[in-house]
Amino acid sequence: MPKRKRTYYGVSIGILMMETYFERFNGDIGNGRTWPFPVQYRIVKGATPDRVTDAAGPNMLDAFKAAADELIAAGVDGITTTCGFLALYQKDLAAHCSVPVATSALLQVPMVERILPRGKRPAVLTFSAEGLTAAHLEAVGVDPKTPVFGMPAASEFQRSIRQGDTSVPFATLEREVLEAVERMLRADPSVGALVLECTNLTPYSRAIHQATGLPVFDMVSLVHWFHRSLSPEHFPQD
Repeated sequence: MPKRKRTYYGVSIGILMMETYFERFNGDIGNGRTWPFPVQYRIVKGATPDRVTDAAGPNMLDAFKAAADELIAAGVDGITTTCGFLALYQKDLAAHCSVPVATSALLQVPMVERILPRGKRPAVLTFSAEGLTAAHLEAVGVDPKTPVFGMPAASEFQRSIRQGDTSVPFATLEREVLEAVERMLRADPSVGALVLECTNLTPYSRAIHQATGLPVFDMVSLVHWFHRSLSPEHFPQD
């Protein structure tokens, strides 16, 4: 196979970033310290949280295609994104791009469903339960009957992301997330694992696991799996 032309080398993961201005804590896909391997970012202008999470918002597929093309031409081997709602574009982006595409943490839900004990099922914690539709779930093969719980519309978590407010302390956001998880488990005792749709929930995954004892799947778990396939580890042989 002939070598691809590249501008840079050694960067397997290209990340399509929404245009946001809130603080991305360590553990967030948009914080470079999250990754033990190099990544390359490309901001998709106009892709604001309000636009992308509104089912009636503008179709931004062409803008994401163009940004993905730039990353691929420069040298990445796989494309991902900073918003789980972009599951809606999974099939179209994968068909368009010349490299593999993993848009959303929701891609993990069908796998998680199959590894849980009898009587248990995965649940999705999302940025907005109102905005995450059956179409988003079906686009990545998720059973539309999967329980979906969202962060409250009046939460600091939602407000800070929508308004780009960097002043909200990490502890405040973590408390809101844990309260949302507690409500989820009270409402549905069949939940055996959590899949965090929102990439901005990942900094709280460990706290969720410690509070519940449940497996937690998020965007970081997806990207680590994805990266491992694009750059398999070398195991020296004696």
